[in-house]
Amino acid sequence: MNKKQTPNYTFALIIVIAVCFLIGFVTTMNNSMIEFCKEAFKLSDAQGQLVNTAFYGAYALSIPFGFMMSKIGYKKTLILGLAVVGLGFIINWAAISSNLEASTGVVYTYFLGSMFVVALGIVMLQLVANPYVMVLGAPEKGAFRMTLSQAINSVATTLAPIFIGSVIIGDKLPTPSAVPAPYLGLGIFTLLLCVILVFLNLPEIKEEEQAAEATGEVKQYKSSVFKYPHVWLGALAIFMYMGLEIGIPSMLPAYFKADPTLPGKATDYLWMYWGGMMVGRFIGAAVLSKFQPRVILTFCLAGGALCVGVSFLLNGMASVYCMIAAGLFHSVMWPLVFNLGLQELGPHTKSASGIINLGVVGAATLTPIMGIVVDNPALGVGYAIAMMFIYYVYVLWFCWKGSKVGLK
Repeated sequence: MNKKQTPNYTFALIIVIAVCFLIGFVTTMNNSMIEFCKEAFKLSDAQGQLVNTAFYGAYALSIPFGFMMSKIGYKKTLILGLAVVGLGFIINWAAISSNLEASTGVVYTYFLGSMFVVALGIVMLQLVANPYVMVLGAPEKGAFRMTLSQAINSVATTLAPIFIGSVIIGDKLPTPSAVPAPYLGLGIFTLLLCVILVFLNLPEIKEEEQAAEATGEVKQYKSSVFKYPHVWLGALAIFMYMGLEIGIPSMLPAYFKADPTLPGKATDYLWMYWGGMMVGRFIGAAVLSKFQPRVILTFCLAGGALCVGVSFLLNGMASVYCMIAAGLFHSVMWPLVFNLGLQELGPHTKSASGIINLGVVGAATLTPIMGIVVDNPALGVGYAIAMMFIYYVYVLWFCWKGSKVGLK
């Protein structure tokens, strides 16, 4: 029996990769606006971090959104996500602009609420992007496509802070009235993109049929996604990975504070970390066609752990640069872990994406715990950074053992 020719999904893949760029841009823009909002709303450091709480808190709804996607499909979820993001931005502009006479606390509450709405849309978009990229082509190239999409995402995360600082904020005084302007423009752009996508023909793929066409066999799947242990173990792996990705940029300011001899500020060097992740993802997209995903993930875990470990043996800026270099190895871990967590799921791929995506809350959980360790005089930043070795070990275990649990 001859296998069917694989359909050409190039156009759909370009659309989804563009969405990945938008996800990276909005997420990084959210972080880049924190300092400006702190001055505009006269906030403490803790109050300023509520921006991240409001944004990443939306990922707690990843599982129900995943089940929603399994019912309505990729395209409708993509359109709905863009609509929610656009409306969230418009609400931000309208709520703040019409309440400038209210107290800064009230205006800031409107800001946080609108950013939570934006984040709900971003969660939907991310739920679409990750599995959709996986199935838009040959299954064995899924990790390559996801790594490429994450590389484009990294371009956005590198460009967004520069764009925010030089174009949107510029020389504006940090006042509440200056906050909503960039969000109005983004809202209009996102809603226009949403309208365009309504009229585009994007394929709605049935994963079980795609697998049958690729192998020539009809595979039997379990009755529920909850019967696949490797999915839940993958969610925990993403949870741990977030401690790695966010751990270094979160701990670097404490590291500089602990050593006053270091030149400049931690923020002067963070672009190197994110830039390293961008470079690593482009390299990963090139080499994934030549090596197995598990081999690449193991190499990256070893490289990242080595960078962090060697930083303990060095002093001054040599130690800082060594930690920053870990970003090069952290770069492709997300798509590789996601790829392993979504394998052999057929009709449950969409629901599983929601479960695995829930692991993003690790960014809002592990870094505060590391912060508590930093604040403990008996421990300090060194112990907090050392916690990352626990994360490395678990992701390595998932790579070779956990990702195979429950699969034949």
